Amino acid sequence: MSELVTTSIDDGVARVSLNRPDKLNALTLDTLEQLIATGQRLRSDRTLRSVVLSGEGDSFCAGLDFATVLREPRRVAAAFAVRPWRGTNVFQEACWVWRRLPVPVIAAVQGHCLGGGVQIALAADFRVTAPDARWSVLEAKWGIIPDMTGIKALSQQVGMDVAKRLTMTGETVTGSEAVRLGLATQEDPDPYAGALALAATIAESSPDSVAAAKRLFNRTWSASDRRTFRWERLEQARLLLGSNAAEARRANTRRERPAYAPRAGINPRG
Repeated sequence: MSELVTTSIDDGVARVSLNRPDKLNALTLDTLEQLIATGQRLRSDRTLRSVVLSGEGDSFCAGLDFATVLREPRRVAAAFAVRPWRGTNVFQEACWVWRRLPVPVIAAVQGHCLGGGVQIALAADFRVTAPDARWSVLEAKWGIIPDMTGIKALSQQVGMDVAKRLTMTGETVTGSEAVRLGLATQEDPDPYAGALALAATIAESSPDSVAAAKRLFNRTWSASDRRTFRWERLEQARLLLGSNAAEARRANTRRERPAYAPRAGINPRG
């Protein structure tokens, strides 16, 4: 099987790239499976501080390669089946695996970001986009809906009216417009460099604190007040008893950069 998803790790940053540039990094079943395997492998690396998701060539991802995928109907049917131990199928897990990582994931978007590409980008914690990138919830053009966790992710990022409009029309917006709508976090003429800069800024914080914040937001974004307050208390108690919080307190007292240990071994669930 060809390497459709490449990974390198440098100074705690995993650089994960979709590697099908001649097809605008359009998604095949093999690509989806490699995305899942990559995310699961990175989840166990406690030295990791962040992940940058990008696409080789001129585009981030042009969505699902229907012509290739539909040649294997039995495999599509198998991929559509839910894995009960994680509550997702292959299409969904290729996106949601990035939510399960205990480190921030930053998507660097240039060129095309369409259909499944939008859903992968929305599964990241942050999205840095080129101003002229082309974003579209493209499924409407194919007579379907976003089903790679896109409905959930859209509901967390934009208002319901905007989510419905993007989903029902399949309209294309620029990267600048994506930022204005809330699809993207920030724009940068060099989104990859912008993503690395954001990763470096986050790396200045305690890895335990960053992991706890990600877990907390993921678990409680649509939860009740009482459930949110409960998780706040639990996460704070863990942090206060940990070595990285103590190092942060000492460093702030001395006014110097803290020397954090690798993050603690607590992974998010779901």
